[in-house]
Amino acid sequence: MENIIFQRRELLAQKLITNLNKRHFEAFYVENKNEALSKALEIISKDETTSWGGSMSVEEIGLIDYLENNGYKTFNRAKANNADEKREIVIKGLSADNFLMSANAISEDGEIVNIDGHGNRLSALCYGPKKIIMIVGMNKIVKTLDDAIVRARNIAAPINAKRVSNYFEVDTPCVKSGSCADCKSPTSICSQILITRLSWPEKRIKVILVNEDLGY
Repeated sequence: MENIIFQRRELLAQKLITNLNKRHFEAFYVENKNEALSKALEIISKDETTSWGGSMSVEEIGLIDYLENNGYKTFNRAKANNADEKREIVIKGLSADNFLMSANAISEDGEIVNIDGHGNRLSALCYGPKKIIMIVGMNKIVKTLDDAIVRARNIAAPINAKRVSNYFEVDTPCVKSGSCADCKSPTSICSQILITRLSWPEKRIKVILVNEDLGY
């Protein structure tokens, strides 16, 4: 059964790469986490600066640990000593050479959907860093743009809100029930929803599709 799922995702990835490239993204397909790490490191130079938003997918392939342990130039907000210092690092990250992130969902036609609370991740995606490197498990691929928005709001957001609630106070219905209630809570992580339908400049946004389940 696992082999059949792998083969289906492999075929779907080839279709998606074609559609992403038509939208001026630069898309790659890899089979597993190790290959995803290698592909990302082909794109990132030690002479460049790199930052990232909160992304389990980036962490799961070991990319952050590799950069931090091998002399790469990083803007890592986790090293901040206080809120002001954290903000300063985040702002620097918006002008980094590389910004690492994932997607909450991608339609088969190649439109990318992300949902965010503070908006630093989406700010970087829209403008600032020279290159955006997305690590995306094939579990995040859905049929249509509408499906992608539904996935972002009803699957990714409640799980991420629960994850964030382990570190910060998040008082939202989805943390309590696991289901989106379209809330207006001041601690909602759903302040912005972004649809990225094209990459501009061309190939600025690089999407590494991984034939494994990654992130939420």
